Amino acid sequence: MNTRTLPTGFGRLWTAQTVSSLGDGVMHAALPLLALTLTHDPMALAVVTAAGTLPWLLFGVLGGALVDRWDRRRTMWVADAARAALLAIPAAAAALDMLSIGLLAAVAFLLGLGGLFFDTAATAYLPDLLGRDPALLERANSRLRGTQTAASGFAGPPAGSALLALGRTVPLLADAVSFALSALLVRSLPATPRPVPQAGESLLRQARAGASYVFHDRLLLGLALRPAVGNVAFLAVETVLALFAHDRLGIGAFGFGLLLTAEAAGGLLGAGIASFLSRCLGTGTALTCTAAVEGLAILGLAAAPNPYAAGLALAVCGAGMGATMVLGPSLRQAIVPAPLMGRVASTSRMLAMCAAPFGALLGGWLATAHDVRTPLYAAAGLLLAMTAVTATMTTNRRVEAALRDAAPTGAPGRPESEDAVREDAPAPS
Repeated sequence: MNTRTLPTGFGRLWTAQTVSSLGDGVMHAALPLLALTLTHDPMALAVVTAAGTLPWLLFGVLGGALVDRWDRRRTMWVADAARAALLAIPAAAAALDMLSIGLLAAVAFLLGLGGLFFDTAATAYLPDLLGRDPALLERANSRLRGTQTAASGFAGPPAGSALLALGRTVPLLADAVSFALSALLVRSLPATPRPVPQAGESLLRQARAGASYVFHDRLLLGLALRPAVGNVAFLAVETVLALFAHDRLGIGAFGFGLLLTAEAAGGLLGAGIASFLSRCLGTGTALTCTAAVEGLAILGLAAAPNPYAAGLALAVCGAGMGATMVLGPSLRQAIVPAPLMGRVASTSRMLAMCAAPFGALLGGWLATAHDVRTPLYAAAGLLLAMTAVTATMTTNRRVEAALRDAAPTGAPGRPESEDAVREDAPAPS
């Protein structure tokens, strides 16, 4: 394969994830609106929202260990086929007027569990498909991230609201169709080498080995801290953003929607220029710069005198986030040994998911104890402090050394099988 040409199989994976992201965007809007047709109790609505994140908190690392035992392509298409079948249950309940908050929460939980397995397997499958080529991984993740933002952030939510107006079953069935199409496309992907299981090693020990690999490697730990600390900061902002827009900027629901659109547009731009930043600055320096940009943008948002300045600040922040979410995963996929990829990816994702509730509580507490700008200033300070800490962990020199160690199969420094990876030993610093 030409090292600079994305293989045909990537196009099918890209299409599958785009279709699935569109369905996710539909459900992102439709699920809370469906719950709202049943109750106006804020706690009941929160239960439905929280249920979708619980699988990552409860089973994140174990899910990664299972993915590292299973065929990754099969894991992806089975997960999406199962989610397509699952959505028939609430669709039938809605048609029979038997829908309930408990059922919606259970469906949200199971959809999240399917997403855990699909996302982890897709993260582990991509570097095998692309031969672990860092440049190809950046290009591929840039396209995946860009279309995911467009499908789930721009097209999906308004489509979900419109479909719900046609009937309660319609968005559920639309999402089921998206999962079914994704499953069919994924099943047609080329096979990659199946992980070689280590005889006699328990699932818990394998899960612990994956987490240990992240915490003992400074570069991987730095890459994991970025989204974890970032989620604390961004959820603190998100919790009070609507109130900030109303009280401080004087804008209503439509203007608030435009603010979110500006952030999503910035995310698309950031994803598109990530590879350019990596080539010009080096991946390590680019990651440090995007982290600093996010912190300064939130600081600008807190001080924004009008909606236009606030929209610009959110667009800049979105660009930093978009670039980060291409560069970080691409680097991780290029340097982590294939037998550990699922566990390392799920450990990093779990850290980020666990951090999010703390950010929401922090934002609410600071706004209550002080004022609505305080969470934004605190978030900016947290992001800038995190930038200073992780800058020494993700330097260009450390990145280049890790890429050299992760040489192509057969070259020194690259394990060729599960047996070559000592999972009970810490990763090199």
